[in-house]
Amino acid sequence: MTPIMQVTVKINSETPTGKRLIRELRKHPKTVEFENSNSSDGIPEGYITLEEFRVLAKERIFDKIKQHGLHK
Repeated sequence: MTPIMQVTVKINSETPTGKRLIRELRKHPKTVEFENSNSSDGIPEGYITLEEFRVLAKERIFDKIKQHGLHK
């Protein structure tokens, strides 16, 4: 059996080419494994937890309510 060759690359996911490369690589889950070295808690960089989302959503909702004079 041939040993597995492991290649580490950095792809800029903010560019159209980077997004295309990532989409293509995700089509091959048996061959490609994604790691996120930028995160120690398992949450990908640029993402937030559900709890953080809830807090932000509540803040934004209350801001809009106040902005439109709908609070009592």
